[in-house]
Amino acid sequence: MSNTGHRNTGDWNTGHSNTGHRNTGDWNTGHRNTGHSNTGHRNTGDWNTGHRNTGDWNTGHRNTGDWNTCNFEAGYFNTIESDNIRIFNKDYSRKLWEEVDKPMFLYFYLTEWIRTEDMTDKEKKENTGYMTTCGYLREYEYKEAFKKSWDEADKEDRKKIFNIPNFDADIFFEISGIDVRQKDNTDKINKLVAMQQELINKAEEIQKKIKDLSE
Repeated sequence: MSNTGHRNTGDWNTGHSNTGHRNTGDWNTGHRNTGHSNTGHRNTGDWNTGHRNTGDWNTGHRNTGDWNTCNFEAGYFNTIESDNIRIFNKDYSRKLWEEVDKPMFLYFYLTEWIRTEDMTDKEKKENTGYMTTCGYLREYEYKEAFKKSWDEADKEDRKKIFNIPNFDADIFFEISGIDVRQKDNTDKINKLVAMQQELINKAEEIQKKIKDLSE
């Protein structure tokens, strides 16, 4: 069962009063929720019957707003999906977005079940019930989990992020903590150009001396 919370009928819960599985929140009947009172799955918000919502009281899916019955909305009390969405702070077609080949590393978990044999001594000391639960649920900060997923992705999957519409490396860094910005090599280039010109001048001086000696 491996529950660290109380009054759970599901499995691998760290929250309380859950009938679902792998919840860190409380009173969930769904699975993998970090929010509370959800009947859907993978919600970070509360009181959702849909799935993957960060907002509250949604019956639709993947909403960040509240009280929506449609899907993918950031506003409130919506029943119809809008045609456009914002990607990297710019408008883009929702329909075209659905066709974009998105990197898998963007889909990551903020928690990970760590078995007893994989726990560090520090983790065992801080989670004294690990012998009963045969491990513990490790929690990651948002950017920490994002970076972990990036580090574990292969090169081909990482490259896909640059094909995301409106991609902006500065915004991506602000959100994820992952720096894919191209380094500014202007100073290095200017120094190399100056060295090149200096060598050209020296070469011209040598050529002139050779000419003078030949006359």
